[in-house]
Amino acid sequence: MLYFILALVFASICLLLVGVYRLILQDRFLIAGRLAQLNKKEQDSTRLRDDLQLSLWQRIGRPLIFKVTRLFTHRMSSEKRVQLDKRLQAAGNPAGLDPGGFRLLQVILTAAFIGAVLYWGLLQGCLFNDLLLLVIIALACGLLLPEVFLSMRIKERRRDIVRALPDVLDLLTVSVEAGLGFDLALVRVTERFPGTLAQELGRVLQEMKLGRSRREALQDMAGRVGAEDLSNFVSSLVQADQLGVGMGNILRLQSDEMRRKRRQRAEEQAMKAPVKMLLPLVLFIFPALFVVLLGPALIQIFRHL
Repeated sequence: MLYFILALVFASICLLLVGVYRLILQDRFLIAGRLAQLNKKEQDSTRLRDDLQLSLWQRIGRPLIFKVTRLFTHRMSSEKRVQLDKRLQAAGNPAGLDPGGFRLLQVILTAAFIGAVLYWGLLQGCLFNDLLLLVIIALACGLLLPEVFLSMRIKERRRDIVRALPDVLDLLTVSVEAGLGFDLALVRVTERFPGTLAQELGRVLQEMKLGRSRREALQDMAGRVGAEDLSNFVSSLVQADQLGVGMGNILRLQSDEMRRKRRQRAEEQAMKAPVKMLLPLVLFIFPALFVVLLGPALIQIFRHL
């Protein structure tokens, strides 16, 4: 009982001291609270003023597009999302599209094509069957055109990378044999050869600066691009790094190999040229030659007959 009374007295003294402290410093607490409210209002007004200085697209359009793309991304399965993301990375992420943004682009194009077709069909007075066929064609175009563009962009980037790879390997070989490290040689290549391959190598350097190992960054680049020659080159570099082989010898061998492959591809294209020229010759050039050469003779024959 005595301990309970002592505890009660101690608690009463503490509450009394707190009350006296707050009573004495009440004005100071009130001023601090008012200042905090004023600072908060000033920050809110400053943020609102900064937001109002932005364009309508930055304030409304971009957040709305971001929410819609997130909705499309969440509705996609994980396999399709990963596959589409790989294709977009292989295409160089055109316009900064992600998988959700790509699906949104397909939906917008499909809606635009269907609306244009319906408007044109109603103006022309088309029947229901004709309108249905036009809508199906517009639906196919809206869904397939972005896919076709993405495939063409991937092929173009791979062709540019394969075309620039021998020259890049020559400069890497000369730089490494001159005494530069492989990373500094990559920096020299990105400065001297602007293009798709230089962009990919620049991304490799950025990933290495962020802490990734050179092996992982190079393998990621090879998997992202998907070009066979680049994959073979990266595999050789990784193997040389694991076995401790000199980088200059590997680069020299790879440079000679890439130049030999480029020469073989040029010879292959030259051998295919006559076959590709056969159809235009038969359809366009030979008829014109026949008209020019045999036309006057046929006119004279018809006159005598």
